[in-house]
Amino acid sequence: MLLLSVENLQIHFRTPDGVNRAVDGLSFTVAAGETLAVVGESGCGKSITAMAVLGLLHRPPAATAGAIRFEGRDLLRLSEPEMREIRGNKVGMIFQEPMTSLNPVLTIGRQIGETLRLHQGLSRDGAKERAVELLRLVGIAEPGRRVREYPHQLSGGMRQRAMIAMALACSPKLLIADEPTTALDVTIQAQILDLMRDLKQRTGAAVLLITHDLGIVAEVADRVIVLYGGRKVEEAAVADLFRTPRHPYTRGLLGAMPRLGAAERADEPGRLAEIPGMVPSLKQRLEGCIFAGRCREATDLCRRFAPALEPKAPRHLAACHYAPKDALAA
Repeated sequence: MLLLSVENLQIHFRTPDGVNRAVDGLSFTVAAGETLAVVGESGCGKSITAMAVLGLLHRPPAATAGAIRFEGRDLLRLSEPEMREIRGNKVGMIFQEPMTSLNPVLTIGRQIGETLRLHQGLSRDGAKERAVELLRLVGIAEPGRRVREYPHQLSGGMRQRAMIAMALACSPKLLIADEPTTALDVTIQAQILDLMRDLKQRTGAAVLLITHDLGIVAEVADRVIVLYGGRKVEEAAVADLFRTPRHPYTRGLLGAMPRLGAAERADEPGRLAEIPGMVPSLKQRLEGCIFAGRCREATDLCRRFAPALEPKAPRHLAACHYAPKDALAA
């Protein structure tokens, strides 16, 4: 069953230097119980798409167009009171940095309880009791004590678990996780990923995972879309994307991943492969492929005409003139 459908989403910001096209014609879907990963470099439009889904963009300065349908309702057309019924209730979010996302002057229990009291009408004592249960659910030791503590009294991993507890408080149908393991060491990262996977199985929630870490994508996602400059350049099942990446940008991202035992580059031993150049300004309209300026395979065709996002294999889309195309693509 289709849960979320984003159709031709455009998010533009008017600045003194021109219009910044942060997201330019993005479309994707998320089915119930599915984990969809959105990957790309910083500034490609990942987090701002999540903010648009939750209705957290100020309009103006943001100007939005297209449609974001959750259970058939276009979220871009809802009023703020209507969005409050969905935000934190049917759609939860784990923000990127818990130390700045949590309120430093409120206890963890009060912050979790606020959502429960607003959406489920629990009393103060009932919300506190439920907050303790949620902290226990996400693996925090001594939840009865931690519920009375402030964010600065918790470690980074515990703050992230508290954020997950807050996002899951009302048993949302869709959970948006924006870089959920950023700034955590690898051991805590693994614990958080295991926790998210376990909670997804228990609750049946769909997950929209925003990350730049392809290792996380390979471990937890079902499907992945690759963004570049606010546009989708590739979409595929995770196994297909890692096995046969069709877009040069995706191949560049995969090539930049460190691998144990991988051969060093002959020209620069010990150096990872990199994608040359810089992301073009999103304030200018490019005639051709947005990635042409950094692509080693670009030709005059790429610089003159933007490629369409089309099937290159069954359920595998790519926006590249020269991406290999299977005979059974549909």
